[in-house]
Amino acid sequence: MKKSELVEAVATKTGLTKADATRAIDAFLETVKEALVRGDKVPLVGFGTFATSKRAAREGRNPQTGETVQIAARTAVSFKAGSALKEAVNE
Repeated sequence: MKKSELVEAVATKTGLTKADATRAIDAFLETVKEALVRGDKVPLVGFGTFATSKRAAREGRNPQTGETVQIAARTAVSFKAGSALKEAVNE
């Protein structure tokens, strides 16, 4: 599903205009992003949880040359689906 299709579906289900639905979706995404940047978890009961985790620096290998490469530490974003979402997808 593309963002435009999501906007259309939200607009249809809520009775909002497409412009209002776009603003609502953009605000939601921006709010989740800001929370993750702060290091907060974003649990949505029945849907899932967005969270971040720290990945340590490590050594890796270039698959073409076999040369050892340093991979920098970073923060990774993860999503864990909630039980209600898992059940809905597996019906």
